[in-house]
Formats: sequence, C-alpha cells, structure tokens
Amino acid sequence: MVPRMIDKARAYNAETLGEYIFPCPLDKIILKFLNVDHEKIIHLAQELTDEEISLWINEQCLNRSQDEKEQVNQEILERKPTTLDSLNRFNILRNKIDPTRTDIITWVDLLELDENQTSSKIPK
Repeated sequence: MVPRMIDKARAYNAETLGEYIFPCPLDKIILKFLNVDHEKIIHLAQELTDEEISLWINEQCLNRSQDEKEQVNQEILERKPTTLDSLNRFNILRNKIDPTRTDIITWVDLLELDENQTSSKIPK
C-alpha cells in the first residue's frame, strides 16, 4: 500500500488525483504507523525518488517489531467500510466494476478487483 500512497501523493502534487482520495483511511493507517502526517508524505513524494522514500520508510520502521508490522498489514487487509456512507460508496464502486462480486467486502479486495479489471483492459 505504501507505493500506492506515494503515487497518490505525487498525483496530489501534480493536481491529477482525480477521484482518488489522499489520504484515504488506508493511507491513514500507514501514516499513523510511520508516525507522520500526510503533509510529510506530500513533501517526500515531491523531493525524493522511490528508492530514497523506501530508505526513509525503512528508517522509520527500525524500532518496529515484526509483530507490529504484521499487525498493521492485517489492519489494512481487513479494513471494511465502517459507516453507512462508506458502505454506500464501497458498493457503488464495486458495482461499477462487477456487481456480481458480492464476495468483495474489504477495501483491499476492492482495490485488487479494480486493478485486475483495469489491467485486463490494457492491450497486450
């Protein structure tokens, strides 16, 4: 999710974010784990390469245990809509992609469904 967050921060900087949300609730989980705000990520995305950002993130995580890293990953993977508004938005987005996929219940599942749908439209 970090590369996706960085891409969105770059899109935010370039004013090409479109319908994406930055920071979205999944981004906020990462930001909290890194103990930074989204403004810091916006700055890093503007000033650093992907490799430099990766090194910075690794430095931020030096004092984090493997259990903490696994917990934050699980929190991201299990994140579901938590309000009626977010559930409605989730269902609208899912139904645009594939209304038959009622098995899709987490945000990460929805992102993966969307990416698979998008990549299948790209000519090979």
